[in-house]
Amino acid sequence: METTQIKAFNNKIDESIEKLLPELEDIYKDIHRNPELSMQEFRTAKIATDYLTKYQYEVSTQIGTTGVVGLMKNGEGPTVMLRADMDALPITEATGLPYASTKVSKNEDGIEVGVSHVCGHDIHVTWLMGAARLFSEHKDQWKGTLMVVFQPGEEVGRGAQAMIDDGMMDRFPKPDIILGQHVMVGEAGTVRYRSGPILSAGNSLKVKLFGRGAHGSQPQTSIDPVIMAASATMRLQTIISREIAPIENAVLTIGSLQAGTKENIIPEDATIKLNIRTFNDSVKDHILSAVKRICCAECAASNAPRDPEFTPIDSYPMTVNDVAATARLAKAFEAQFGDKSFETKPASASEDFSVFGRNWNVPYVFWFVGGTDPKIYLDAKKNNLTNTIPSNHSPKFAPVINPTLKTGLLAMITAALAWLD
Repeated sequence: METTQIKAFNNKIDESIEKLLPELEDIYKDIHRNPELSMQEFRTAKIATDYLTKYQYEVSTQIGTTGVVGLMKNGEGPTVMLRADMDALPITEATGLPYASTKVSKNEDGIEVGVSHVCGHDIHVTWLMGAARLFSEHKDQWKGTLMVVFQPGEEVGRGAQAMIDDGMMDRFPKPDIILGQHVMVGEAGTVRYRSGPILSAGNSLKVKLFGRGAHGSQPQTSIDPVIMAASATMRLQTIISREIAPIENAVLTIGSLQAGTKENIIPEDATIKLNIRTFNDSVKDHILSAVKRICCAECAASNAPRDPEFTPIDSYPMTVNDVAATARLAKAFEAQFGDKSFETKPASASEDFSVFGRNWNVPYVFWFVGGTDPKIYLDAKKNNLTNTIPSNHSPKFAPVINPTLKTGLLAMITAALAWLD
C-alpha cells in the first residue's frame, strides 16, 4: 500500500485497536506470569494456536517442537511473514510487578531455575496475536497472504533453524518479505529502524579447565583449576582491549564461572561460559582463536594435566536488514509515527530471526520498539544515565504496557501493510 493508504487503514481501525487493547493486556499479563523455557513453550504455543483458529487462520503446530504457523490467504498479492519469539529466560524476576513471574522450571541440565520474560518475548507474542486478529477482522482492506509465525527457542539460537529443519520451507509459501520487531530500552511510543547491520553475530562457548583436586589445607598437592579460571577470565578481557582495533565493534562477556562445592576442597575442574558479539567475520574468527590460545596458555602455565575442553553453546548470524525493504518500511513508519520513528545505531545483541530470510533467500527487516516509561527515559537521557535503566535480560526489565502495547501493534500492522496490496 501507499503510505497514505496505510495511514488511512490505521485510522479506520483505530477504534478496533482501542477496543482490543484491554484484551491484549490481559493476554500479555497471563503470558508474563506463565513463562516457559526455550523449546518448552507448549502453553504459549497453545494460546497462539487457539487464538489463530478462532480468527479463521489455517494453523499448523509443533513445527520445530513448539512452533506455530498461521496462514491467511486473502486474494492475489504478496506473501508477508510476521514473526514473534515465544521463549523465556532462566532468570528469577525482580520487577515487583503484580503480574510478575514466580515460576520455576528445570533447564536442559536438569537444574531447577527461576523463569521469567525479562527478554520481552511475552509482548512480542501479544503484538502478533493482536495483528493477526485485526487483519482477520478487516480483510476488506488488504490483499495477499499473511503468514504469522510464533517461534520457539530464540534464546538458545535453535528455534528458527528447528522450524526450517522441520520442513517449513516446503510446507508454506515462500514470503516476499519477512518482518520482525523487538522491545528494547528506549522511549515508549517510538520505533527505531536501520538499514544494513542492526544486530551482531553471537557465539557462546563453554570452556572446561582441568586440574587436580586436593584438600584446601594442602594446596601444594593440587593443580588448582579455580586459579586457572580466574586468570583466564582476567586475561580474556584483554582480547577486546588489546587485540581488536578500537574502530571495530566487539564484545566478550563471561557470564558464568563455576567451580567446586565446598570452601576447603580444591576441585578437579572449573567451567567458564562466555559470549562473543561481533559485526565482522574476521574479527569473530580472531576472538575465537584468541580465546583458545589464552585458555590453553593458562592451563599450560599451571601445569594442567590436559588441555581445556571447548564446547560451542549457541551461534547466531548477524542480522543485516535489506536496504530497499528498510527504505520502504521507514517511509511507512514516518507516515504513521512522525518524529517518533527514526534511524538507530546497531545493537550488540543477537537474534536468530535472520535464519528465516537467509534460508528462504528473501529480504527481511528487523526493528526496535521502545518500552521504557517516557518520563523515566527522557530524564535518564537528560542526565546521561540511560545505561542505568534495567535492560533486556536484567531481572528488573519491565516494559511499560502503555503505550508500548499499542505502538508495537501499530508498527507490526504498518510494516505488513507496506507490502500487502
